[in-house]
Amino acid sequence: MSQPKSEATVAETFSEEDIAEYLHSHPDFFERHTKLLMSLKLAHQPGSDAVSLVERQVAMLRQRNGELERQLKDLVAVAKDNHALVEKIHQLAMLLMEPRSGAERMGILETSLREDFLAERAVLVLFSLPVDATLSDDGFVKVVDRDDPGLKPFASFLKSGRPRCGLLRGRQKSFAFGDNASEINSAALIPLGEHTELGFIVIGSRDPDYFHPGKGMDFLGRLGELVTVALVGGAVVEAPSGPNAAGS
Repeated sequence: MSQPKSEATVAETFSEEDIAEYLHSHPDFFERHTKLLMSLKLAHQPGSDAVSLVERQVAMLRQRNGELERQLKDLVAVAKDNHALVEKIHQLAMLLMEPRSGAERMGILETSLREDFLAERAVLVLFSLPVDATLSDDGFVKVVDRDDPGLKPFASFLKSGRPRCGLLRGRQKSFAFGDNASEINSAALIPLGEHTELGFIVIGSRDPDYFHPGKGMDFLGRLGELVTVALVGGAVVEAPSGPNAAGS
């Protein structure tokens, strides 16, 4: 009569990889060997008591279900935020479509950014002088030449012509927010016009995570397009011309 193989002999015949591959190819193995299934013990967590394989699987399924529920809640929250943003952009568009003076349009934009888009600080940087708008003393509108040295820290943004979110560097914050720069910990940069030819909007927040790189850039781009149409279509500013108009 042949002697049963020792564990060492079995280990030499089948590697752990062979066993794992076999079990993967035969997922019903433990259904045909229920006694073996119930006798298996696994540590639930390092240092904890052993539990059966079935209990371990149930625990893993519960953990995975919890993760999926959290992901679903995050997706729902993002969808709600996106819907709210679409509605706010729509309402702003409706206001800017009405016949208004340049000064009124500027005021509506500043109010909307502050109240609807939660901008604790917002600056509209323009490269041309307003035609029919009176500059207020609140610092919302900043008119500078495209070659202004203060724009050097924004060179890559101006060249890309795409919205950006995240932390602003020291000189960027100082240029945009002046004495209030220390209050701003994250910001969104929104280009106005093709190749940022008209200027850009800077929206700042005290929350360092509010304007993060993963924020919806599409909505910021739509906001920039809307403001561009309001500025050009409403004859608020004269479109710049010359060799510096298309970007540096």
